[in-house]
Amino acid sequence: MQSKTNHCKIVDCTIRDGGLVNNWDFSVEFVQHLYKSLNDAGVDYMEIGYKNSPKLLKGADQAGPWRFLNDDFLRTVIPNKGQTKLSALVDIGRVDENDILPRSESMIDLIRVACYIQDVDKALELVQTFHDRGYETTINIMALSNVLENQLLEAFELINASVVDFVYVVDSYGSMKPNDMNYLVGKFQEHLPNKRLGVHAHNNLQLAFANTLLAGGKGVELLDASVYGMGRAAGNCNTELLVAELQNTKYNIRPLLDMIEQHMIPMREKVEWGYNIPYMVTGVLDEHPRSAMALRNSEDKDKYVEFYDQLTTPEMSSK
Repeated sequence: MQSKTNHCKIVDCTIRDGGLVNNWDFSVEFVQHLYKSLNDAGVDYMEIGYKNSPKLLKGADQAGPWRFLNDDFLRTVIPNKGQTKLSALVDIGRVDENDILPRSESMIDLIRVACYIQDVDKALELVQTFHDRGYETTINIMALSNVLENQLLEAFELINASVVDFVYVVDSYGSMKPNDMNYLVGKFQEHLPNKRLGVHAHNNLQLAFANTLLAGGKGVELLDASVYGMGRAAGNCNTELLVAELQNTKYNIRPLLDMIEQHMIPMREKVEWGYNIPYMVTGVLDEHPRSAMALRNSEDKDKYVEFYDQLTTPEMSSK
């Protein structure tokens, strides 16, 4: 893979996407160890959380501080920043742009704007604001597997005319197969010839790593991943797999194995993420995993047949 992927950079999303599993209840020590591990491993970016505004979020007082990052707090967490850059994600309607300092005064290097297809115009307005403040920027259009072709083509026109640095191919439901990823990356490259691309894959069908490698081999530059796959529902492509596979001379897997041994294994005993049957079912059906997440939090968490029947039988699903 080396010759085909030496352009790739890894964006580790363990805190941001993994926070969806444990309500961002990570200790400062956990995040510090993760940053050191990623920096020592040569990983390019660490997405250290969301930069949403607490006043625009329900339940903000119950969530950990990584849900709405504060720059002063971040300076205490990472007093000595290494080579690994810091990233944060914002959602349309949940961010107050007045909370975003100029990059020269911030710990954050990259701000990623997540949106659904109908909000691409709003996302690009935010991108322009963050670009003007000096940040690297991305737009991440979620639930691409449910987007109609004409909607995508309209979005491409807006994106082409924007200042955004990276455009993400996002497999929100973990439903894409390699053929789907191949098709979408090609479509993005055809219609966005002057934009750099990223990929964010979920592991409902155990294809996150394969799809991410395929995208990287086709020229996609930013590859999202998380340590030990920690992310919402079925989780993400594993950072340690990418570090091992990309064979870039600067990557080193050993610090990540230490992070997994010291921190991820104990956390995995408290909270659940990763491939399991309900997440597989929603992936196969190309649906948001919320129903599977609810099942896994119930007493019926292993009643797979009943769950499958509920999602696939018309009279059941209409109840």
